[in-house]
Amino acid sequence: MKTIEKNKFKINLDRKQGFLLDMDGVLYKGESMIPGAKEFISYLQKNSVPHLFLTNNSRPTPRDIAYKLTKKIGIKVSEESIYTSAMSTAHFLSSQVKNGSAFVLGEGGLQKALYDVGYSINEQDPDYVVVGESRVLTLEVIEKAIDLIIAGAKLIATNLDPSPKVKGWPKPGTGAVIKMLEEASGKKCLCLGKPSPILMHDARKYLGLRSEQTVMVGDTMETDIIGGISMGYKTILVLTGATHQENLHNYPYTPHYISDSVKDLLPKETEVFKKDKDLKLTGVA
Repeated sequence: MKTIEKNKFKINLDRKQGFLLDMDGVLYKGESMIPGAKEFISYLQKNSVPHLFLTNNSRPTPRDIAYKLTKKIGIKVSEESIYTSAMSTAHFLSSQVKNGSAFVLGEGGLQKALYDVGYSINEQDPDYVVVGESRVLTLEVIEKAIDLIIAGAKLIATNLDPSPKVKGWPKPGTGAVIKMLEEASGKKCLCLGKPSPILMHDARKYLGLRSEQTVMVGDTMETDIIGGISMGYKTILVLTGATHQENLHNYPYTPHYISDSVKDLLPKETEVFKKDKDLKLTGVA
């Protein structure tokens, strides 16, 4: 079997390009920063390279995520540079039914995003049943959602992410909940998180970029990479998260570039400068 080789990609400030960046598995794992992530983001910020952090997790607000990245991970970002699947969902629903209503299976980030576009929570006759991450799902809530969908509410998913299928994981994954609702109601959902072209398009427009100027960086083939490819963006798979190089043969598509980490995307002179600086500081100490 032929080996899929790593391809070199370096940021080029001579041409306009911007980055859509997944976070978990790209910048951090759990509460730990991935080596080189801070330097990479700092380089983008100092050189005014357009970038936007994307997440399929609809539970936290952008402020929650910015706080985690800045205070817990150690990468200083603003909440304006974060775009969640909850925001994409709210934006799309507002474009379909202005000032509508929804029955929500989700938490604060999703509810706030819907409130921000003029939506109300409705448990009687909503326009939509919207499903996101939730740690407090009950059978009663599921049954209510099924009845509302059968009665005519449209089923919307903020993502179809699966559970990692490990013992002790506290929730089944939004994908599993959606499959249950589809089976029980006989209705199909619309997913508005990665790899949805709706989210990918909104994120690019937010940065004011054209398709050929946009680079998607992620660690997951099923969401980040295929989402970028389907929109005509350049794609970079980093091997610090969910996808391993030896598994790439399992997919009928390949990323444009493969990198060990985001650190490898920095221009060489940046890496040399950092090494020289570190050596100088070490000598002073």
